[in-house]
Amino acid sequence: MTGDLTHLSRDGEARMVDVGEKPVTRRAARATGAVRMARATLDLILAGDAKKGDVIGVARLAGIMAAKRTSDLVPLCHPLPLTQVSVEIAPDEDLPGLRVAATARVDGKTGVEMEALTAVSVACLTIYDMAKAVDRGMVIEAIRVEEKSGGRSGDWRRPEEADR
Repeated sequence: MTGDLTHLSRDGEARMVDVGEKPVTRRAARATGAVRMARATLDLILAGDAKKGDVIGVARLAGIMAAKRTSDLVPLCHPLPLTQVSVEIAPDEDLPGLRVAATARVDGKTGVEMEALTAVSVACLTIYDMAKAVDRGMVIEAIRVEEKSGGRSGDWRRPEEADR
């Protein structure tokens, strides 16, 4: 970890960072997470037999919508004119469950890690909501930034050994 906490004043008060003087750069971030569930729940979702409808399709849309509302949910987050948000949801038989990945992009003065994380979080919450009637024991886990690019701090990628 490097540097000071930018969202705290010298007196320890929360504050929004002034990004007015920063240059506009192309920025991107990718985040991932997972919802672990009973195999029968995964089979139900993949068969399209969930009572609330298309779990994966609705969760994908919820993630995209959430990324666009991040600054409404996270108090010190700047509103960003996102240029792209994608949410991919794939089954993982080894969990068993669903893996969620989101990418957010912007041409702006601050990064989009929070938007990617919010997309993943809300997509996972939506999966839980839509399948909780059959599996209250589902676990949302491992939500994290995998990589980011752009800005003064440059590119960053999670080291593979950090996954273990």
